[in-house]
Amino acid sequence: MSAAMLLAVGLLGGAGSVARWLLDRAVTHRAAHHTCPGRRRPVFPAGTLAVNLSGTLLLGLLVGVAPGGDALRLLGVGLLGSYTTFSTWMLETERLAAGGRRLAAAANIAISLVLGLLAVWVGRELGRVL
Repeated sequence: MSAAMLLAVGLLGGAGSVARWLLDRAVTHRAAHHTCPGRRRPVFPAGTLAVNLSGTLLLGLLVGVAPGGDALRLLGVGLLGSYTTFSTWMLETERLAAGGRRLAAAANIAISLVLGLLAVWVGRELGRVL
């Protein structure tokens, strides 16, 4: 891997992380305000769900468009790889379960998996059309 590719992946990774943080913060703030005024966090991790679903849709779109080589690496790994967040999803699910909210934890897993698969499929199909 060239130094330029490494730098580009790093820069896009930073951009993806910032985009993730901004979307998560916006959705979390809105969800907390609408579900429990005065709470800092909503009762369900809607911000992480929004990030991961939008990321899977975009990755599906990228694969459907089928760019070659470096473009796929830069956008798929650099940008979208840092944008989506499996570890946060798992941590939030574990926190829900540990806090006695097992139904919400199970819902977070089921909703994320089902809608994530649907989002990546829709993205790929849209990408094929483009």
